[in-house]
Amino acid sequence: MIAAGEHEIAELLTVCDGEMLGTCCGGCRQKLREFASGDLKIHLCGPDGLHRTVTLEQLLPLSFGPHSLHKP
Repeated sequence: MIAAGEHEIAELLTVCDGEMLGTCCGGCRQKLREFASGDLKIHLCGPDGLHRTVTLEQLLPLSFGPHSLHKP
């Protein structure tokens, strides 16, 4: 994404197999937090389709991100 000149993630879709609701791993969550806003829509899907949609803020409440580095 960065190599292609992009700097912001607009929307995300995850697809996980099984009965449990699958979300992103910790490494992916950190990258999402760095390149997406809190209102990023994350669509959690299984092989049968969409199970739930959450925002990044719902997935990572009280997270440390770029806004944490700004001086008042």
